[in-house]
Amino acid sequence: MVLNNDHRIWTAKQKALELAENYSPPEFRDDLKLPGAGGRTAMSMALKGFKAQGKISDHDEKIGKKLSYVLTGGDKAGLTKEVDEQYLLDIEREVFVSLAGESLTQDRIRHMLKKGKPLRN
Repeated sequence: MVLNNDHRIWTAKQKALELAENYSPPEFRDDLKLPGAGGRTAMSMALKGFKAQGKISDHDEKIGKKLSYVLTGGDKAGLTKEVDEQYLLDIEREVFVSLAGESLTQDRIRHMLKKGKPLRN
């Protein structure tokens, strides 16, 4: 732990260089088994229950459904089907970009940056 502000960046750079020595990126996996549509249905039912109880908003439900799509492996995954890591990264990016384009999401981000607490819209 470095308390002196004059030495903090230098120390962090040295640590980064130390970690970079002999680094090789991990291999992408292609054997991931995720629940697919069955898991997505279970998560969707939970989201509907939360919505009915007034615990989440319409936009929370939308975010939850998109998140469940990624977490359960999208359209390719299933109990007997394997998906690769690159496919998961691709659908995650697709979902993130689609949500980032929503005005309600932008309102949430703006509010969090200004107030430091989440906005429920």
